[in-house]
Amino acid sequence: MIKKGKVLVAMSGGIDSTVTALMLHEQGYEVVGITMKTWDYEISGGSKKETGCCSLDSINDARQLAVDCGFPHIILDIRNEFGDYIIDNFVDEYIAGRTPNPCVLCNTHIKWEALLKRADQLGCEYIATGHYAQVREENGRYVVSRGVDTWKDQSYVLWGLSQECLKRTIFPMGQFHKDDIKQMAIDRGYEELAKKPESYEICFIPDNDYRGFLKRRVKGLEEEVKGGNFVNTAGEVIGTHDGYPFYTIGQRKLGVSFGADASYVVEIRPETNEVVVGSKEDLKRLEMYVKGLNLVKYNHIPNGTEALTKVRYKHPGELATLSNEGEEIKALFHAKVEGIAPGQSAVFYEGNDLLGGGFIAKK
Repeated sequence: MIKKGKVLVAMSGGIDSTVTALMLHEQGYEVVGITMKTWDYEISGGSKKETGCCSLDSINDARQLAVDCGFPHIILDIRNEFGDYIIDNFVDEYIAGRTPNPCVLCNTHIKWEALLKRADQLGCEYIATGHYAQVREENGRYVVSRGVDTWKDQSYVLWGLSQECLKRTIFPMGQFHKDDIKQMAIDRGYEELAKKPESYEICFIPDNDYRGFLKRRVKGLEEEVKGGNFVNTAGEVIGTHDGYPFYTIGQRKLGVSFGADASYVVEIRPETNEVVVGSKEDLKRLEMYVKGLNLVKYNHIPNGTEALTKVRYKHPGELATLSNEGEEIKALFHAKVEGIAPGQSAVFYEGNDLLGGGFIAKK
């Protein structure tokens, strides 16, 4: 078989990256598997058993597939880079009263950079991951579009990738539905892998308790911020809370009831340690500003462009009219959008194509 080229495949040990490696191997690519260790669960202090992409079991699963198929597999330790950048940003964002997006930052600044660096060292022309997305070249640019499985589509977390990264990236999963991938694994003798539960937690918070993580990570934080005030949208004090970093926009479980008109966190004010609560209607906004932009399909978005705009991963999106405001983009929604959280990613689409994205600014 004539080889199509040498590709470095990011392998987490899960079904998507496993089938990615299998598929490319069968298609005639010279595959090299790589598993990146980003975090030590034992130092997170959480209560949940070690699982996910950094666990020993997952690393062994990835390596076993490589052995089965006869291609090399390496483990890349990026714990230092990951910890310094991703964890520090995660903590800093909550302290600033924003909601961080660690997966986007990790893809943009850590994983792809590490993959490309090692790909160059190993003589690999391409890198591949198990993300449900598609990439193509059009008019001299590399364009990300949604995966055909709309429920699994992961284009939202890829808005930060540079043209240089996209030029060398392959996304085999983008053309399939999840059920197809499970059947492929079963057909190739990996039935147990098809039954393996998926992890949706942040990789360094396996127990999904970010509040506990912040308390363990920042010594004295709990004492420093406790005793702040809940205020309503009129500015009236209606109770006390445990500290503003432990709340997020849209949160409903507040540990205390204020009635139907004050059931959700609608604003966080770190400078005064206040958490503003209001009704579901108070959560809705018609406009937002987006900073830290990365454009994908075009190198410029003209004023007046209409784009489907997502403000969180599972948000179905809402049409917005975009305009340039210096280094930011202002999005004016055609209908009010609920739960716009500063720090989260806002991503713009033209049909199924990713125009670009950025971080929601606090105004």
